[in-house]
Amino acid sequence: MRVIAGTAGGLRLATLPGSATRPTLDRVRESLFAILAPRLEGARVLDLYAGTGALGIEALSRGAASCRFVDAEPRALSVVRENLRRTRLETAAEVSRLRLPGGLAQLRSEGPYDIALLDPPYAEAPWEALLTGLLDLLAAQGLAVCEHACRAPVPLLPGWRQVRSAQYGQTCVNILGRDDA
Repeated sequence: MRVIAGTAGGLRLATLPGSATRPTLDRVRESLFAILAPRLEGARVLDLYAGTGALGIEALSRGAASCRFVDAEPRALSVVRENLRRTRLETAAEVSRLRLPGGLAQLRSEGPYDIALLDPPYAEAPWEALLTGLLDLLAAQGLAVCEHACRAPVPLLPGWRQVRSAQYGQTCVNILGRDDA
């Protein structure tokens, strides 16, 4: 796995051993960040269920001002820190160990974020609680980027509107915007 483009483009990222983490495929990240490109420069990003940190690191590499990486697993957070060191992006990053979705409440004082990247474990994605909690964390024009198994769609809840969706094999990405924007 590598950073696709930007200041860290081409650098290889460390991964977690085993199958507990499912990194976003390069082609999905490439397509996703082509869509997000106009909104990345200077953006404040939140990478939830960070895993290896590949999504947030891609955002930083392409011009995001900062990224908060959140995961509940200490091993994942160690890999995120290693990848930030490898890419020399650690000064623009904060790494937090929080269990989601409940941990979102601890981030309220830090908002607003411009983009939230969500890639929870497919089998247990608590979309309703995540999206409800994100409404208080995102800027008025903020986006929630939801990666999920196509067979388990993300619900469109009150407060949200569909901005864009795409399918990449068995993986779907829904980009949601705040409905009050």
